[in-house]
Amino acid sequence: MNKQSKNKLIAIFEGQQIRRHWDNDSELWYFAVSDVISVLTKSVNPVAYWRKLKERLKKEGGNETVTKCHGLKMIAQDGKMRLTDVADTEVILRLIQSIPSPNAEPFKLWLAQVGYERLEETADPELAISRALKTYRQKGYSQNWVNQRLKSIEIRKSLTDEWEKRGVKEGIEFAILTDEITQAWTGLTTKEYKKLKGIKKENLRDNMTNLELVLNMLAETATTEISDKQEPKTLNENKSVAREGGSVAGNARREIEMKTGKNVITKSKPKMLK
Repeated sequence: MNKQSKNKLIAIFEGQQIRRHWDNDSELWYFAVSDVISVLTKSVNPVAYWRKLKERLKKEGGNETVTKCHGLKMIAQDGKMRLTDVADTEVILRLIQSIPSPNAEPFKLWLAQVGYERLEETADPELAISRALKTYRQKGYSQNWVNQRLKSIEIRKSLTDEWEKRGVKEGIEFAILTDEITQAWTGLTTKEYKKLKGIKKENLRDNMTNLELVLNMLAETATTEISDKQEPKTLNENKSVAREGGSVAGNARREIEMKTGKNVITKSKPKMLK
């Protein structure tokens, strides 16, 4: 399985997060097994539940199902990249048969829908944008904010493409550079910024005001342009570029605060705004 695939995402089933990874080579979704088990069993320790289930399946002759679960690094609850067992839809469906749950049938339908939507979006990328727009609007975000957010996704993609070109590894190194940018323009670490917003697992950008989003886009765009010009070769050189790019937006933030007499970085969230 190609672990460098770019599409590592979070899916939502009945309010619960399920980590997933799109593999471009096989054109399959891979889901975090422990997250699926959490949804089906409501277990307080789904990792331990999965460990016991693996042992039972091996004893019962279901070793093939177990061996088809691959290890993949995904973001854990502590924010670090940790090795997690993942499985494609076919294997997940087999596992469901071994877990008595009232959620089994709804979850099967959900899996089928997720797969279908991904194939549609591969054939027509505009569908992905359309669905994202619809989702944000349903959550109560303003049209203006949604337009900014979709643009920020495009800018972020350009930045990560540039990082990949410079040999930066997806996952922990992306997180390190993002933190450098964030500190440079906000004066806060990503963790401190999330704490200010009162969030833990949620996406930080989804909780930024319009102005915060614009400045974050400026920071990431500047970083992309500076990186393209300087062509950094090491992680430390990329960190330096990230700080330079973030500082461009940091200077703009301070200028705005001086002119308006108001803080740009606040607890305010877009859905709280009138």
